[in-house]
Amino acid sequence: MGILEKIAEVEAEISRTQKNKATEYHLGLLKAKLAKYRQQLLEPTGKAGAKGEGFDVMKSGDARVALIGFPSVGKSTLLSTLTKTESECAAYEFTTLTCIPGVIEYAGANIQLLDLPGIIEGASQGKGRGRQVIAVARTADLIIIMLDAMKGEKQKELLEQELEAVGIRLNREKPNIYYKQKKGGGISFNSTLPLTKCSEKMVQLILHQYKIFNAEILFKADCTSDEFVDVLLGNRAYLPCLYVYNKIDQISIEEVDRLARKPHTVVVSCNMKLNLDYLLETMWEHLALLRIYTKKRGERPDFDDGLILRTGATCEHVCHTIHRTIAQGFKYALVWGRSAKYSPQRVGLHHPMCDEDVMQIVKK
Repeated sequence: MGILEKIAEVEAEISRTQKNKATEYHLGLLKAKLAKYRQQLLEPTGKAGAKGEGFDVMKSGDARVALIGFPSVGKSTLLSTLTKTESECAAYEFTTLTCIPGVIEYAGANIQLLDLPGIIEGASQGKGRGRQVIAVARTADLIIIMLDAMKGEKQKELLEQELEAVGIRLNREKPNIYYKQKKGGGISFNSTLPLTKCSEKMVQLILHQYKIFNAEILFKADCTSDEFVDVLLGNRAYLPCLYVYNKIDQISIEEVDRLARKPHTVVVSCNMKLNLDYLLETMWEHLALLRIYTKKRGERPDFDDGLILRTGATCEHVCHTIHRTIAQGFKYALVWGRSAKYSPQRVGLHHPMCDEDVMQIVKK
């Protein structure tokens, strides 16, 4: 029996098993087995030379955004509109057959936008060019799921299922579980709070399913058994996602209003160039980028050439971005902006920066 048949068999058993207190351990084991089979499907243990053709696109710019969607939803039109790259657009499906990169210049940042081929149902099992598309999506900083406003709900559900199946978790935080495999000593289980969605017995059953008999586990949050399996496998990608409903010029204004109120959602019309400015603003927010401006003593800040960093960056990160040797001779910095309690504030290397802060470095 092949892996696909085993996956289908486990999925069928999960669907026909009633969910109640008596079956929760059985369901937990089935889900752990399903995750194991899916991992084997995505990482086949064949010869090294028997790899399929992939999309080898070098990561460039300050961030990478991947466009995912079914055929003919407007991905190529969006790429051609937002960037200087021309991606072939046509009224038939599967116009784009490979990965086409473009660059969005926004707020001083260069954001790499990837137009990926349309994926079909069953992409997680390798249908169409699903595996290559999903492999590129895992390397992105933000995923944009492009949907047709007239049939978006069904498309959204199917795409989420495909991405979930290959270990891509959308708009979710990494489970707060400490896990470490050991060479001996058995299984040590602890939690910092009462658990309502998982238990020690369930954790032990899942570990035995993976033939792990010595490990240290600490639950720091009330996580589910599925989240524990994600931590156990350790190859899950937790990515921000933006749902973009295209072709809003073909639906009623009431339907546009309903879609626009959903979380992590933007409604646009690529052909009529409607709401694309708001899409860029929302994309910037989801990427969580910072613009930091530098200034020399007695001069005005250089607002034309800001440094692009990630949220959570400190003065030390700014120094390393300018040049790796600056942090070694760092004495203190003067900071103007939202991160400063008063302007200017004298700060050290570990001071957290905010968007559009101005910084002057004073060396020893």
